[in-house]
Amino acid sequence: QVQLVESGGGLVQPGGSLRLSCAASRFRLNYYTVGWLRQAPGKEREGVPCISSSDGRTYYADSVKGRFTTSRDNANNTVYLQMNNLKPEDTAVYYCAADFMPCNYYSDYGGNNVMDLWGKGTLVTVSS
Repeated sequence: QVQLVESGGGLVQPGGSLRLSCAASRFRLNYYTVGWLRQAPGKEREGVPCISSSDGRTYYADSVKGRFTTSRDNANNTVYLQMNNLKPEDTAVYYCAADFMPCNYYSDYGGNNVMDLWGKGTLVTVSS
């Protein structure tokens, strides 16, 4: 079964770091654009980093720029989200999603479409 699985969420204090993983099963993730999205209770879904398949360009929302970094590990068929200097407002369920077109094709990154493959999410809680 083709699927994405996120891991690495948990409870962290403000100012701390976490690394999330998005692992793919039964397909090669390096051929896909991969986005990280988050949704907090009562808030709209927000696209945070995205990395395009075509040229490797990355997109970062202003809210996470300078603190979050996404990268590919093709050997392990995984994409990572390194999150540093976490803030309480980063608390959310984090999802990874994958599809073929560049990041800006998708609504979470300025376009008009939704990525096709989604993981089930991992909860990140930033609290003292």
